[in-house]
Amino acid sequence: MSDFIYLASQSPRRRQLLEQLGVRHELLLPDANEDSEALELVLPNEAPTAYVKRVTQLKLDAALLRMKRRSLPVAPVLCSDTTVALGRTIYGKPQDAADARRMLAELSGHSHRVLTAVVLGTARKREQALCESRVTFAPMSSRQIQTYVASDEPLGKAGAYAVQGKAAAFISHMSGSYSGIMGLPMFETAQLLRSFGFKI
Repeated sequence: MSDFIYLASQSPRRRQLLEQLGVRHELLLPDANEDSEALELVLPNEAPTAYVKRVTQLKLDAALLRMKRRSLPVAPVLCSDTTVALGRTIYGKPQDAADARRMLAELSGHSHRVLTAVVLGTARKREQALCESRVTFAPMSSRQIQTYVASDEPLGKAGAYAVQGKAAAFISHMSGSYSGIMGLPMFETAQLLRSFGFKI
């Protein structure tokens, strides 16, 4: 059994959360010629839950190929994907500041779901978990949205916000997993690691 895992994520938050669990890990990031954004395309009429699970599996497939291609020591690979959903509408990462403003205006004054899927796998075995949380945004004025987007924090974040950042000032209610909303649910991740023999 391996004594470490690969983390196939560029997110510093996921790295930080994994460190909290005390698991030795190495980054397994995409090559320059890999189109990792293409994995996140939404299929027509795809439900948010189905989407986030499918994308996480695709990320794992790509990472396992990467491990093999680089002739790296074999170890389980951890992948995760977070999406924000209002009803059946999926809010991924905003394309630009205008897109971020649109998303925040639509989420303002509503409760939405944050779905984070996690998968841990090798070529022979894979286990997946899904964490669902709810976040309620208080009504935000267009000026508040403008100021928040100008901070650049929303770019690169699902739903155009970071729960651990300035957006916390607009969140009136939250239920579920705080670490899941950040991008790596600790409880579910620990369960997956245990199923691969890690002592947590």
